[in-house]
Parts: sequence; C-alpha cells; structure tokens
Amino acid sequence: MNSFTDSININAITLTAQPTCRQNEVLTPDALEFVAQLHRATVERRQELLHARRTRRAEIAGGQDPRFLRETEFVRNDPHWRVAPPAPGLEDRRVEITGPVDKKMTINALNSGARVWLADMEDSSTPTWRNVIKGQLNLTDALERRIDFTTEEGKEYKLRPAAELPTIVVRPRGWHLPEKHMLVNGTPIAGGIVDFGLYFFHNARRLLAQGKGPYFYLPKIENHLEARLWNDIFILAQDLLGIPQGTIRATVLIETITAAFEMEEILYELRDHASGLNAGRWDYIFSLIKNFRTRGPRFVLPDRDQVTMTAPFMRAYTEQLVRACHKRGAMAIGGPAAYVPSRRDPAINAEALLKTRADKLREANDGFDGSWVAHPGLVPVCREVFDGVLGGRPNQLDRLREDVTPDDRALINVAATEGTITEQGIRNNIEVGIRYLESWLRGNGAVTIHSLMEDAATAEISRSQLWQWIYSRAITDQGEMVSRHWVEELLDEEFARLERFDGDRFEDARDIFEEVTLSQDFPSFLTLPAYARYLTENRERATVEELSMA
Repeated sequence: MNSFTDSININAITLTAQPTCRQNEVLTPDALEFVAQLHRATVERRQELLHARRTRRAEIAGGQDPRFLRETEFVRNDPHWRVAPPAPGLEDRRVEITGPVDKKMTINALNSGARVWLADMEDSSTPTWRNVIKGQLNLTDALERRIDFTTEEGKEYKLRPAAELPTIVVRPRGWHLPEKHMLVNGTPIAGGIVDFGLYFFHNARRLLAQGKGPYFYLPKIENHLEARLWNDIFILAQDLLGIPQGTIRATVLIETITAAFEMEEILYELRDHASGLNAGRWDYIFSLIKNFRTRGPRFVLPDRDQVTMTAPFMRAYTEQLVRACHKRGAMAIGGPAAYVPSRRDPAINAEALLKTRADKLREANDGFDGSWVAHPGLVPVCREVFDGVLGGRPNQLDRLREDVTPDDRALINVAATEGTITEQGIRNNIEVGIRYLESWLRGNGAVTIHSLMEDAATAEISRSQLWQWIYSRAITDQGEMVSRHWVEELLDEEFARLERFDGDRFEDARDIFEEVTLSQDFPSFLTLPAYARYLTENRERATVEELSMA
C-alpha cells in the first residue's frame, strides 16, 4: 500500500499505511468509530490552540515576558479547591520508570521494581506505523499476561507475578504531532487522540477489573486551555464507554516554559481527573530556548551539561511546582535521571549511581513525592533515597512548601545561570543531534550516547542551542564567536568521525539536523519534518504551518 488510492476506509476513518501484523486487533470498527468521535469533537479547538501557541511565541519574541495570568487570579487565590484523591495504584509513586512500549522494554520496565511505569508513546518512541500499532498490542498483551517471549538466542523475557508489577501510566503524543496514516475527511487525527483513544477503548474496563484504571501522562501542554481540552476529551471518552466520570487520571508534564506560569490553573482544569504534575526538565529547557531564542544574551544558556537542576531558574521551577501541587492535593513527580549504568565499566557505573543518588536526594528533600529513572538499574537507588525520606508514608503531600513564594520573575532568571559555551559543547550537541536522529529514523526513539539516555527532548536542546548561539553571535570560553560557518566546519568533522554501518541512516539524519539547526527559520519540533519526510507512507514535506507550531 504505497498510495492514497490503496487506502482502507472503516467507519469514516481512512487508513493509508501498509498494514502491519495484528493491526486488526487494534483497529476494530468500534475502536475506530470511538477515535473518530473524539477527533470530530475536538479538531477545531486543537487547531485554534496550536494557532494560539504561535501567537504567544510571537509575543514573547517581541519582548513580552510571560507573567502569572491576571484573569486566573481567582483560581490561584481560592484556598478551597483540591484535585481528586489519589486513584488506586497511584497512592505511592516514589519510583517511576520511563521507556518506550516495544516488547522487550515493556517487560523490563514492568519487572523493574518501580511503582509506576510511564509507557511512553511520545519522546522515546519513533511514531512509525508499526510502532504505533505494536505499542498498543504490547500494552494489552501485558495486561493479559501474554507478552512473554524467548529470543532466538534463548533468553527468556517473562513477567513477574501481577502483585509485583507497577501501575501503568501511558504518555500519548503531544498536540502538535499528527497521525498522518489515520484521516477523517482527509484531515490527520492528532497522534495524542489516536494513542489515548485506542488504549482507553481497549483497556479501560480491563484495568478497572484489575483494581486500577486508565491513567495518562500529558506532554507538551503550554497553558490551562490545552489542559481544559484534554479534560473535555476525558469526559467525552468516559461517557461514550459508560465509564464513571473521574475514572481517568492524568499527570501533566510541566515541560514548557509557558505552562510553568499556569501550574495551578492546569490542575484546576483537570481537577476531577488530575493526579499530579511532573518536572519534565529536558523539554522545559528546550522550550525556554525555543521561546526566547531571539531575545539576546539575557536568555543564552551555557553548554547543555552545565545547565543543572541547581541553576536558579530551574530551582524556582521545581520548588514552585511542589508548592502548587501540594497546595491542591496533587502529587509532585521529579524529572528523569538520564544516566545509564554500565556492567562493563565500573567507573561509569559508579558515576551513574552517584549522580542519580544526588539528583533524587535533592528532589526528595525538596518535597517531591517520587521521581523518574530511565533504566532498571537505577530503580534501587531512587527507591532507597525516597524510602529514607518518606519512611512508611506513601507520599509527602502534607509538606506544603509554604516557605516557597510564587515568583514569575524567578522562572525566567536565565542570566543567573553560571557556565560557559565551549567548542566541545558545540561538538557534543552536533554528535548527539545526528546520532539520535539516525536512531530515530530506524525506529528507536531512545538511545544511549556517552552513558546518557537520550530522547527527542535532549536532541531538541542540542539543535536549539546551536541555532540560538549562531543567532546571538555567542562567544565561547576561548573568545571565538559561534558562527554558522564554524558550526558547519565542526559538523563536517564530527560527521566524519561517526562509525558507519550497513543500513545506517546518517545521511538522512544529517539532512534533517542541518534543516532544523542551520536554517534561518526555526522548525518548532525537529520531529515534524523528520516524520513528514521519512516516516509517512506518502513522503511529503511538512507544511509551513506544521513546522511553525510553537
């Protein structure tokens, strides 16, 4: 199936992808009708909200700094409202593991000993059609305990007993990403609605029968109106399936700079379905760079590895997040530990454990109720740290952090960040960006580079820093101005160093990296041109409108 004329129409949805194994189990007529109903009810509002993102971006670029909203002061000042109490399986979230929903990673995550598994259909998953369908199948197979398998080398992957498995929380794609293989009247359905709708339709009742429920992580939200749209989708979805209102629970990733100014408002919009906020640190840094990239030296950050969680603007963000959550009875979940332990190198392993312990100890002492890791080997470290702070309590919702004063100026006090821009930092951004994109094009959305787990968010930081440094004519620690010409020279050198292999996608990865890094325009997400040009059945250029979605 290589053209639109070979497409399949089922219940008003047009499927344009080459069919993949077992997709009929996922794309049943009833499931597709359910997804189509969610799409029709929300498609116009989604487009309006994406347009509002571009407007907000233009305002910030024009010199208008974000502030706490005057029109929602009543929400922040009302001391009485609270979010719904913790749902079954979400009372204790001290250790959460995140990772893609391929079969091997699903079993490893569920067997990791974590309390929650973030089943990621977003930044650590390449949205190939096969991955989209296989992810849904793997989640249902895991819930039905039929996912066990043995590799050709004889290694067994088998789920632990049900009582030992973590609660599953699914992260669908963000509002900006379309699913170009599922169309209604020629319009792609939002990837997030596809991911949410298919999982909810097939598994909501199954999860309730197992004593838990359909739980979600909501990514890339930029304001409370986007949270309101998700809440309306939840209400409609529960009504359509006859599921009690409030069954769905959602944790929102505060991973855009604009969302940080509306944390209580986001909880308020989702209050009957809210379970917490998460400090999505890497996307947050990317969002800050993206929004303020043309605003001059005041918003220029040093090398990526020098921007730590102790930077003043990051401390303000995390502490205000804990305060907002606990004030409203919501969980505050810390950000990912990206370090990857090594069985072969004791020094790398020791460093990964040491840095993870320090990161989690800071979060636990700040009042977070739990935190993320990206590798099963880090689960014991995170659990030990939070055990030491929580003791026998499931969380620390009672720690209100009233010592923290909401301060919108502090959230964008980027100039106080210490550090330098170095040639090695430029080279590292080039290497990470290209190597990640190469892996992404082969269907792997999470890849280990230099003992760090990289996903789309860290690749975004890499390319957006380079764009900003070039635009701002930033100066390195050696007094050299970062120019487009110099970055092109370093890109040639770093590309020549890459170890090639049969079937690699480095040439394509370089093309995308140059487009999103060295162009005069700034595509809002690197995955948009990459998806349109390489992952859709009908290859195409991403539209100008798609590329500019802020």
